[in-house]
Parts: sequence; C-alpha cells; structure tokens
Amino acid sequence: MPDLLTPLEILTRLVAFPTVSRDSNLDLIDWLEAYLTGHGLKTARHWNEDRRKAALMAHAGPWQAGGVVLSGHSDVVPVDGQVWTSDPFTVTARDGRLYGRGTCDMKGFVALAVWALVEAHRRGLARPLQLALSYDEEIGCTGAEPLLSTLVTEFPKASLAIIGEPSRMQPIDGHKGGTGFKVHVKGYEVHSSLLPQGVSAIMEGARLIAWVNAQNEAQQGKVPSDLAARFDPPFTTLHVGMISGGTAHNITAADCNFAVEMRVMPGEEVEDWAARFEAAAAALDRSLSARRPEAGVHLDRFFRVPPLVPEVGGAAETLVRRLTNAGPGGAVSYGTEAGFFQARGYSTVVCGPGDIAQAHQADEYLEESQFQAGLDFMSRLLEDLS
Repeated sequence: MPDLLTPLEILTRLVAFPTVSRDSNLDLIDWLEAYLTGHGLKTARHWNEDRRKAALMAHAGPWQAGGVVLSGHSDVVPVDGQVWTSDPFTVTARDGRLYGRGTCDMKGFVALAVWALVEAHRRGLARPLQLALSYDEEIGCTGAEPLLSTLVTEFPKASLAIIGEPSRMQPIDGHKGGTGFKVHVKGYEVHSSLLPQGVSAIMEGARLIAWVNAQNEAQQGKVPSDLAARFDPPFTTLHVGMISGGTAHNITAADCNFAVEMRVMPGEEVEDWAARFEAAAAALDRSLSARRPEAGVHLDRFFRVPPLVPEVGGAAETLVRRLTNAGPGGAVSYGTEAGFFQARGYSTVVCGPGDIAQAHQADEYLEESQFQAGLDFMSRLLEDLS
C-alpha cells in the first residue's frame, strides 16, 4: 500500500506533472491510478483515440446509485511566453499562497477530491463518493462526453455532481454554453491592381467577421430576461480573437484563417447559433465559388459546451450551500463540464477553491486559506455521506 499523503502532498505530486493540453497526461494518470488502487479503490479509464491521454474515474463507498461525483480536469494551459518567478511545475508556498501551474485551475480541487476518496474508503460511507477526472477541458471540454459515457457504464450513477472549478468555494448554478468554428476562407491570388479578377480571402473573410459584429450589436441592444440579467454580460457574445493570411500587400490573399467563438446564454440553443453561423458561411461560400471555382469557405467546428441551467431547488446546490453556509448560487460567463453532467441527468453545481482571475496567469496561485476552505468542505461532505 502506498504511503497516505496529505492534500498538499497530493497537490505537489499533481503539479509536478506538466499536463499541458497539447501533451500526454498519462504520467499523472498512471501515478494517480496506482495511488488510488493501492488504497483499495476501484478505478476505470477512458482512453482518447490515439491513447496518449486518458480520463480516470474512481469509486468509494457502497456499490449503489445515488452518491456524489467530484469532477475535475487533469490538463492545464501552457506556460509558454509567461514570466514566472518560480518553477511553474513545482508548488512554491510564499506569502500565504501556493504558486504553480494548475494550483488554482484546478489541481487544488483534484488533490482535495483524491484525499476525500481515499478517506471515504478508509472510513466507510453510507452513500458513495466518486471521482471523475477528464482530459482536454482547456481546449473545449472535449474529454467530458467520453468520460461520462464510461462513468455511467462502469459505476453506479451518482445523483449529484460538483464541478470543482475555482469559485472561491461559492456555488455557481449557471453558466453559458459555447461552441467554436475554425474558419478557412480560400481566395484566388492576382496582383492587387487586377483586384476584380481575383478573390481576396482576407477581404471576403471580413464579411463573416462583420456578421459576427452585427450579431453582437443586436444582442447587446436587447432587454435582458431575468435569467440573462444574472450574467455579465447579460447576452450571448461572439468573438474573433486571432486572424492570419495573405502573402503581400499588393497580392489578393489566397488564404485567411480565423476562429469564431460563441458564448451562448442558457435558454438559447447552442445549436441554433451554430446553424446561423453555418448559414452565413455557406452563403459566402456560394458567392466566392461562383466567382472562382478555387475559392470558398471551409468550417471546422472544434468544440461544443452545453450551458449549465440553474435548477430551482437543485439538490447539488442545496448540498453545497448547506456545507459552505453560502448564499444562493451565482452565474458566470465561462464554460465548464457542468453542462455535460446536467444533460446526463445529474443535479449539478460548480464549486471549488481559488479565484478564476488567477487561472491561466503567470505565477498562478491558490491561496492557502482557499485550499483549507476546500479541505473543510471535503471533511463536511464525508460526514454528510457517512
């Protein structure tokens, strides 16, 4: 049996694995699975297509439905180009903070969940406690659906899901959904003095970006519903953050590449927004190909995240509020895996230690007081399930 580790020791081990989304997470998964099985827990994996990554699930307590699942993700964002004052993959305690990539988002919560699972097995529970650890959350939550498919097959289904994204241990009962498209506009090169004979991919791509701007203007001018008013901003937003293309200032651009991101309000359908953008792109594609058969528009949809819809009297939020003495749940504009759990029939809430403002930053940190608040929460959860 491996040594019994404290939450901080577990966090230190987890941060030491540089599980940036572009790389494998298997070193972390191998260590964590060995630690959990070494303490007697049942685990299962889901592998991604090339088997370079895996999701990990674990179960403690009686083999029955109706428990609580603690959900987190193993991947972190890169540190490339960031200036750190300490090694990002070593937990460094300084001034009441635990510095390191992922301490806040969200290996702090994962460390606490792992500690709680082992403690649950050691103590024995009346209701089960589960861990669900996904991959590729940071690139669109693409690992969430396959994880859930395995979780509900391999283990009795829990009733409640707590998603441990940093919320300063306050319950979050609603967040926006989202989707995104990588856009490639193909043009036709000619000298710019012969502009009508060519197709500028950049100038034509700008038409789709103008469509995005028009949607934002229309959304911003709407009177928000009571649900929308809880969000900041209180409407669906569309965004283009990067664009590339062209060869020279005097050649019509052969290519233009950009991505469109959508953050969709609960109560609106992500697929409806996707269909509207696809229709606009299809219309431009027809126009360009009519001018030059080489020209056109290609879309690659690269993520889909359902919203977390507030649950009236939801069991997950009720449990978290009771264990934290917190007020009613809040709403956020970023996305999490929570919507996937809710779509599978789990009562779902977001609650975890740390501040989302620290996520992805250089010198990312988790306050020691927040880590302790998370540990206190896990201790009360174990008592509640006992």
